[in-house]
Amino acid sequence: MKILALLTLALTQPANSQLEPLSTDQQQALTCVAVLAIVASEQERGVTTALDYPLLAERGATYAGLVGQRIMEDSGRSKEQVRDAMIAAVAERQALAQQAADPDETVGDEMAGCLALLDAAVPPKPKPDLTQCAGMLQLAYEEVYNREGLSKTAQDLKTLATVLDSRARDKMRAEGLSGQESDIMLTRSREAMLADARERESSGQGSNLDFEHCFTLAAPEDKQRKYEH
Repeated sequence: MKILALLTLALTQPANSQLEPLSTDQQQALTCVAVLAIVASEQERGVTTALDYPLLAERGATYAGLVGQRIMEDSGRSKEQVRDAMIAAVAERQALAQQAADPDETVGDEMAGCLALLDAAVPPKPKPDLTQCAGMLQLAYEEVYNREGLSKTAQDLKTLATVLDSRARDKMRAEGLSGQESDIMLTRSREAMLADARERESSGQGSNLDFEHCFTLAAPEDKQRKYEH
């Protein structure tokens, strides 16, 4: 994911040469778009400190679109002008981080406020539990396998589904459930997830769960994200 991909806006609006300066709130929103985009880019590259935050690619992109649309409507700026302002904000935050004695602390201070704005504008989806994630990844594997065969993506999904299934069974065994009871629970979970997915697909809705959290649950325990958000 490129930073610019987070800054892509869907709407257009004619340019206006008579532009008022951005308000303090608009400037803060632009700063947060930049900070979230930078952290999302670092997360994709596997930067350890960035992985302490919730995954930001999807919600950060949605937030950037909302901010851009609002600024266009309120200030008369065009899509291109807002995009340029966002790119400039990214460059400014990167330059400030490079000059800071402790870049991670600088980003952390900004992220505290920006995550609050993000949550207000794009509330996080509920996190599925291990049993739900085991079902979700198995269904994802089956969908990709039916479409692509045993592709690299299908193999990766199967591996993750197996890991989550094993961890879900370990958890249920620790809670006193038998192997047969675990089988029943996992089967029912997959059936419920499949029924919900079909219903949402028929109505044009996406998942109401934070699917990316399943990848966190499937990661090695010593590398799972510390920041639960």
